[in-house]
Amino acid sequence: MRPLDGVTVVSLEQAVAVPYATRLLADLGARVIKVERPDGGDFARHYDTACGSVSSYFAWTNVGKESVALDLKHPAAREVLHDLVTTADVVLCNLSPAAARRLGVDASSLRQVKPDLVIGELSGYGESGPYASRKAFDALVQSETGLIDLTGQDDVTARAGISVADIAAGVQLQSAVLAALLHRSRTGEGATLRLSLFEAMAEWMHQPMLYAAGTGQAAPRTGAHHPSIAPYGPFPCADGTVHLAVQNDPQWRRLCTLLDRPDLADDPRFTTVTSRVANRPALHAELDFTPWTTADLLKALDEADVPAALTRGVTELPHHPQLTARDRQTTIPVPGGEITALRPPVDSTAWHWTPAPVPALGEHTDHVLRGLGYAAERIAELRARSAI
Repeated sequence: MRPLDGVTVVSLEQAVAVPYATRLLADLGARVIKVERPDGGDFARHYDTACGSVSSYFAWTNVGKESVALDLKHPAAREVLHDLVTTADVVLCNLSPAAARRLGVDASSLRQVKPDLVIGELSGYGESGPYASRKAFDALVQSETGLIDLTGQDDVTARAGISVADIAAGVQLQSAVLAALLHRSRTGEGATLRLSLFEAMAEWMHQPMLYAAGTGQAAPRTGAHHPSIAPYGPFPCADGTVHLAVQNDPQWRRLCTLLDRPDLADDPRFTTVTSRVANRPALHAELDFTPWTTADLLKALDEADVPAALTRGVTELPHHPQLTARDRQTTIPVPGGEITALRPPVDSTAWHWTPAPVPALGEHTDHVLRGLGYAAERIAELRARSAI
């Protein structure tokens, strides 16, 4: 038995943040009913066509869900949603606050339908403040929180290579839902959870924010090198790149011994982490790994107990030797095909995870409505009226 077996989540979701939260809940056994628009569904379905007929984003965040197509602008569809909510334990929504109120899926309206619901509302910037009405997407939030300004090299800034703001919000929303379900099991009370994409990302920016507040300036942009530790970053070899992570003085001395450069270990420019960072260009000029192959260098670094890794392309990740050795790959059906994906990263002795499909748009509409007690004639009528 999985922890959330028997828990039903109804989610009015699109894009990445809330879908990722509900994917995590589905991994734990929740029945997740995803409500989508009949005319195209979740717009993240169409970001790319990397996974059968759906996007890589959609395939990643919608494993194991049921898709119900409802036109919530239609009164009959809102009646269906009302009936669906009465069966739910959790309702999540990332419509704008104004749109949620118009459709009657805001917390106060839903609470009247079922008082003990756990309700999660994700907005861009929150319901108050000067940014309340602004659109918020991942890159925009990365920009507003300072992540883009922090990322890159020298005068060139960069967006993080993944949807880190969406992921931050999704992880924190899932955690809050689990806490709210525990609260309900103890007290019988529901809970309303409100989270903004901006504040979720601001939480993850705490360390650089505190660094800037304490030093009076932001950490410099250093590309793939660490702003406050050296040597900590990528170094070219004869056939690729090795990423060093020399975090303390003993590791630095062991690296110098490996390189047969005792003079570097005692050079006053390089004797401490602080001095190595202050003299980073001179330090990098002294470190030449181009005679080494990556395999030989990594073997020598491992033997010397100096942390390092091979810099790989993301195309290599599905067949990374560590993932392969630990049997982390799995096959998941998607609309129009199947994909090789990764199992959830947490293993448990108390429950097991099994792969489940990614749904086609509206694939489970009839099944879910029949479960609500709708007769075939009623379902046909709703479809004829374009409510489903």
